[in-house]
Amino acid sequence: MGDPREPPEGTPEGGSGNEDEFRSVVFDESFVRAARIQELSARERLAGSFGKATRARVRLGPLGTVPRQALALLLLILLAFGAAVYFGVNSPKGLASRPEGSQLTVSLVALSPASAVHPVADPADPFAALPPGYGNGAAGLNTPAGAATEHFSKVEVTKALDTVQRYLVASSLTPAALVQGATTDVRTFVTPGEQAQFDASVSQPVDDRHHAVTGWIVRFDPAQAALASDTVKVVGAMRVDEADSGTLQITTDHTFVYALKPAGAPAGAPVTLETVRRELTFQFDRVDLASAQLRLVDSVVQAGPEPCTASMAGFLQPVLATAQGAVDPGDHARPAWQVCGVLSGS
Repeated sequence: MGDPREPPEGTPEGGSGNEDEFRSVVFDESFVRAARIQELSARERLAGSFGKATRARVRLGPLGTVPRQALALLLLILLAFGAAVYFGVNSPKGLASRPEGSQLTVSLVALSPASAVHPVADPADPFAALPPGYGNGAAGLNTPAGAATEHFSKVEVTKALDTVQRYLVASSLTPAALVQGATTDVRTFVTPGEQAQFDASVSQPVDDRHHAVTGWIVRFDPAQAALASDTVKVVGAMRVDEADSGTLQITTDHTFVYALKPAGAPAGAPVTLETVRRELTFQFDRVDLASAQLRLVDSVVQAGPEPCTASMAGFLQPVLATAQGAVDPGDHARPAWQVCGVLSGS
């Protein structure tokens, strides 16, 4: 048996094989700590790649070189970011964005008197001649109790009905809106997508089916008319349904009766009843419900007694009992092409 201190292959040439030959080589502690042992991976061992392991690098011109793994990671991040942007812009949620811009369509119908307008018999009780069924103010709105629909809960429907009722009070029953030109309280109910249309209707009203302020608010020219009574008589109803699975729709149909007198007239002056029918269609999505705002999408207004020649876009123009409401066919100073009017002496 050979010397266990000798290598298996035998003693190399030029050496005795004794460890005395290596005693002159000293491995100090710092050298040992600095030494690194690099083990081959299983793939490298199986492939017989016993050479020095290296990482593949890609040269990027003046930027130097980066490992391929880092480049692949960077490309993956860029692809993920691009996909997020694409799907964020083109997702169904983006396509189903909330309606913006002009949404309200307005129809104004003047109800011209068939004969001379007479004042009420008793200015102290101007509504005495009205038929039964009219209530005072908000009580006459007949707001129903909320009930769940297919896609909206009872709580959501109740909140929508409450918002509509408060809007009708602000826009149809409040003296500040009726005869003082106030619009701020009504505007707070309008969803942001319609506020530009509302503002344009207030600042530059025109009967173009979209920008008549009287489609939003019942109001009379304060230079012409004043309220003879703060009480407004109301009769009508509300209906709840769904425009689609994400849109709650409420339709209101009410008749309002106002007691008016000429602006600046003293107490006891002749009083005229102005009747205004408003059929309004409101829509709500869940954002509107959360903010207690509404979208007024359709407004049909019938008002009378009104002269058919006057514009109703900015203010309703009631024919008061003291005003001349008849058309004289012998007066050639007035246009003959009027589409409606009252024959004098009828």
